[in-house]
Amino acid sequence: MESESEPAKEYKQCIVIRADLKLTKGKIAVQAAHASILGYELASRRDRERWKGQGQKKVVLKVNSLEELKELREKAEMLGLPCAVVEDAGLTEVPPGTVTALGIGPASAEAVDRVTGHLKLL
Repeated sequence: MESESEPAKEYKQCIVIRADLKLTKGKIAVQAAHASILGYELASRRDRERWKGQGQKKVVLKVNSLEELKELREKAEMLGLPCAVVEDAGLTEVPPGTVTALGIGPASAEAVDRVTGHLKLL
């Protein structure tokens, strides 16, 4: 439990989208939604509740390759952060199994930033 003298820890979720796939805006929105829900389901109950209590902060970022996305996932996993890879069903814009997005968190913003702090907004 956080004491009254310590500031409350900030929580957030980052959604990372592969910009190299050149997805339409609608497709990006859907992939981001998948990543958000999948990440949420992997987070601890305590982190989900704190994140929801703070307004469910989400940030959507971009990477330029599958390799970059995989590196982020590995770093997030090494830090013990909830992370979920989104693989598309392939019904519209990309082939089945194409990795489109990564959801990290909800978790401590400080921890998430150690993985995503260098990325640019989508």
